[in-house]
Order: sequence, then C-alpha cells, then structure tokens
Amino acid sequence: MYTEFFNLKVKPFELVPNPEFLFQSRSHKKALNYLKYGLHERAGFILLTGEVGSGKTTIVRNIISEMGSDVALSMLFNTKVSNKQVLAMINEDFGLNVIGKDKITLLRNLNDFLVSIHAQKRRAVVIIDEAQNLSTSALEEIRLLSNLEASNAKLLQIVLVGQPELKKTIACYELRQLRQRISVHAQIDSLTRSETEDYVYYRLEKAGNRSALAWREGTFDVLFKYSQGIPRLVNVFCDFILLAACVEGTTELSVEFVQDVIGDVAWDKHVTEHAADELSSFKAQTRQSLVERLSAYEQKMAALEALLSHRDEINREFQTHKEMLKEILELQEKGFRRMEAGLDRTRHHLEMYLTGYAAKEAEDPKTSDVENSERHSSKGLLSKLFS
Repeated sequence: MYTEFFNLKVKPFELVPNPEFLFQSRSHKKALNYLKYGLHERAGFILLTGEVGSGKTTIVRNIISEMGSDVALSMLFNTKVSNKQVLAMINEDFGLNVIGKDKITLLRNLNDFLVSIHAQKRRAVVIIDEAQNLSTSALEEIRLLSNLEASNAKLLQIVLVGQPELKKTIACYELRQLRQRISVHAQIDSLTRSETEDYVYYRLEKAGNRSALAWREGTFDVLFKYSQGIPRLVNVFCDFILLAACVEGTTELSVEFVQDVIGDVAWDKHVTEHAADELSSFKAQTRQSLVERLSAYEQKMAALEALLSHRDEINREFQTHKEMLKEILELQEKGFRRMEAGLDRTRHHLEMYLTGYAAKEAEDPKTSDVENSERHSSKGLLSKLFS
C-alpha cells in the first residue's frame, strides 16, 4: 500500500524470515559464523539460542540458502510431538516412507539412508526449530541419533534452535550426555540502540530507498525503548509507522508521531509505555518461575513415560518370579513327602526289628535283666519318636 508513496520496491519490514534482509549485528554475525564453522567441521550437535523475535529463523534460512547439493537436509518446525513422531518427521523430510513403520524400522531405515549418502560423499543435516518445546525424553532420543556414525565421521549433524529456555532444559542432569556433545553454541542477543538505527536504515535500503523517512532526533530512542532492540518488534512498529506516515502524507517523523503509532499498535498502550521499565524484572521473575515449573513437569512426565514403557517388562519379571516361587513350593512339598515316606520306612523297619527281638525272647526265656531293660527302653523311645 505504501511502497509506491515511499518509492520502495518491496515492503521493508515484513515478518517473514527473508535471508536477503538479514542484518548482521555483532551478535548475529558471530552466531552466523559459529553455525557455518560447526557445519563445515561436521560437529555432531550445534545449539543456537535467542529471545523470541531475535532473528534465529532468519539466520537458519540464510544457512540453508547457502547449502550445496552435497547436503541432505531435514527441517523440523513442529516440535510439540511425541518421541516417535520426531523420528518419523526427520525420516519423512529426508524423503523416506514412514507409513506403518514402528520405531525400530524407522531407525533402521534412517541408518541405511545415512550410510548410503555417506558413501556418495554427501552429509545429512537435521535442523530443529522451536526446540525448547521438546521434552527431556525427546531430546534424549535425538541425542541417541548421534550414535549413528561411520568409522571416521558422524553420519548426522543436528542443529537445535530455540529460545533461552532450551539452555536451561539442556542443563538438567538427565541431559548431561547431550550437553557434553554440543560442540558449538551460538547465542543471539538483542540489538543495541545504535544497531537498531542501523537495522532500520539497512532494511529501507534493501527495499529500495534508504531515505524513505526522515527520523527526527529522539525518534529512534522511542523506537528502541519500546522494542528493546528485538528485530521482530522493530519490524512491527516500523511497518505501522510507514503506513501511518503514508496516510498522513508525510515522510518526516516526530517523537510524538512515533509514540502515537506505537501506542496504536500495542495491545494495551498503558502496558506498552511501561514495558521497557518492567521487561527486565518480568524476565527474571516470571520466566524463571514458568521455566522451573515446566522443567519439573517435563521431568515428571519423562519419568512417567519411562515407567510406562517398562510396564510390560515389569509384568513379565513379576510373572517369572511368581512361577519360580511356585516351583520352589512344589519342590519343598515333594521334599516333605519324601522325608515322611523315609520316616515311615524307618519306623516300619524298627518295628520289624523289635518284633523279631520279642520272638527271640519268647524262645529264650533266660534273657538277662540288662537285655530286658535295654529292650524296654528302645520300645519307649520309638513310641515317643513316632507317636
């Protein structure tokens, strides 16, 4: 609508992550070089973090646009999925068939694919955006994919892209193995006051007219105060500033004009005017509290998932122990029966012996008193033993 009025070829402040409009601030340039280095050196895991709207996806798009035909790419954007769905999405983006495949088959197919492209002197890269939404168990599953390797190189490179909460998740004890495998970590910071001004002029120049607007003294201070140097917010505010200036038929911006436009754009003008003063404390308190609660919840869910996944195994072990106890009881009962049978035989033999002794006594009445005493003692003992 306003491109013709300001003599612009395209809209300069679109929210789409267009790599042609990538402004390389000190932080963005550093992150971009770190990512390029990690990919070139075939690092197993690369981590890119930054605040919402800081330009993470734009940097990723820039990296993708420079990839050659020797790279097989799998890109994930939807991360609120189960562990198996993550694996299926990776395979599907590599062009593999995933319909009706179980987890073992998916892993086997992925390994075969990676081995085949490695033989072709190509490499595979997986980029996972919005990785802060992944559970600890899903991140651990992704970590296990790095075990797919050849004798001299990793078969798969994984780039995790997410908000600062991702670093806190990876810092937990359960993911210490993943943390140790991250070779490159790049952090994107917000723009400074001077970088915010340079960013606006850079995008106007890329769109065809660097001098489309005349920014009076103090206007960039207002823009930076409300945007906090976050590129996405700068884009939102500047897009409406251009629209409002076009409607007013002016190319000159005053402090009051910029403040009014930002107030109209914001959901709540009162909140917007105080956002800059309260943003730091809000990040330090609210986000920390939410992240801690989410981290604890995810850990509990991961433990529950692990318990459920081992439920069948526990039931099988329980059934095995039950059968073993039953066999032990049966063996004990058999032993007791054999012992009772042995005692019965012993008693029978002794009774036969005593009966024979009594018959001998009847034939020989001259048995001594000592022998009679021993015989009666033996009978009394047997009577007590088998009674």
